[in-house]
Amino acid sequence: MEELKISVENAKKAYSESDENGKKLLKNLFGEGVFVPKDIKERIKTFEDACNALGEDHKFVREFDFISNEMDDASTDLLSYLKLRIIAAALNEGWEPQFTKDEYRYYPWFYLYTKDEWNRLDDETKQYGRVLARSYSNGYAYAGVAYAVAIIASSYSSTYCGSRLAFKNRELAEYCGKQFFDIWFDFLL
Repeated sequence: MEELKISVENAKKAYSESDENGKKLLKNLFGEGVFVPKDIKERIKTFEDACNALGEDHKFVREFDFISNEMDDASTDLLSYLKLRIIAAALNEGWEPQFTKDEYRYYPWFYLYTKDEWNRLDDETKQYGRVLARSYSNGYAYAGVAYAVAIIASSYSSTYCGSRLAFKNRELAEYCGKQFFDIWFDFLL
């Protein structure tokens, strides 16, 4: 019997250029694992990737679809929260916080800058930052799951985070905060 050998690189290239029938055939021949990246951060790059990873029957996806389709006036922060639930669930790959004494949970952390602080930052730092300006001695950012306050010209500050958008490790929290910054921005501010 003759054998046909193909490199993984060529198989992946063929897969990326195939229609759905071709992809199905290649998965049957070589196994789905060849074409699905093992690292979740490689599989989830967009909100649509997260929805696809969970599937249309997942509760979070169904709730997002219902609210976004049925409510013409749904607020941006609500839709962003619903998106972040989907993204967090997909990135956590089934992990959910149990709130035990020895369990660590992680959450993306964002810095808020005044205009003067922003202007003093170097370009490399600016690529990760956004501005929260204020015209009074107190500045607040209330966002449901998170709360940040700077009082008396920022000489006092505190922040509290909720747990609904928790991640199983620091790496996923950081990735989600950077990869999906625009969604976080719409949710938090």
